[in-house]
Amino acid sequence: MDFSRDFIQLACDKGVLRFGEFVTKAGRLSPYFFNAGLFNDGESFGRLCDFYARTLIAAHLPCDMLFGPAYKGIPLVAGTAMRMAERGVNLPFCFNRKEAKDHGEGGTLVGAPLAGRVAILDDVISAGTSVRESVEIIRAHGATPAAVVIALDRMERGTGSLSAVQEVQRTYDIPVLAVANLADLIAYLKDSPALAENLGAVTRYRETYGVAREA
Repeated sequence: MDFSRDFIQLACDKGVLRFGEFVTKAGRLSPYFFNAGLFNDGESFGRLCDFYARTLIAAHLPCDMLFGPAYKGIPLVAGTAMRMAERGVNLPFCFNRKEAKDHGEGGTLVGAPLAGRVAILDDVISAGTSVRESVEIIRAHGATPAAVVIALDRMERGTGSLSAVQEVQRTYDIPVLAVANLADLIAYLKDSPALAENLGAVTRYRETYGVAREA
């Protein structure tokens, strides 16, 4: 997508995407680190949500509402719904609590009732735990998970031959949309003199741990 480069530029400028040596949860030494929690001011977070909105709209997928898993998905789903409305697509949204509320309206969901085809918004997919929990919540309310939207797809193998994104797509038979992926990052590094020194390490990492393509 033509805005993937703009997203990567924003992530680099904000320090969300950093280069060096970082140990992943899988114990791998990664030449880059992505922390979406550092989109932590109004301007950058608003732009992040606009990238989510553009990604979902560009996909032309049938979608009736948005769902944000606690906790990272909560601001994402609210901000993205606002940005989508600004672009002429007004959708209801909701999110879950980690703990059920025992007073007032009660329950674990906040926002619009879950119904129809639901897009799940999260920052990244690592183990897929958040997606699994979201799918279970959505189906339990009689709605249908329609897609997952994330910021960055690392295109990296998990415990087997598939990436975490591919596992989610195969397990739940739903598309995963990413604002940008590792291939976009490598293309960006090739055209960025200031960051070109990181190209070799990132390319080697992809050759070692990457998947050939997203299924």
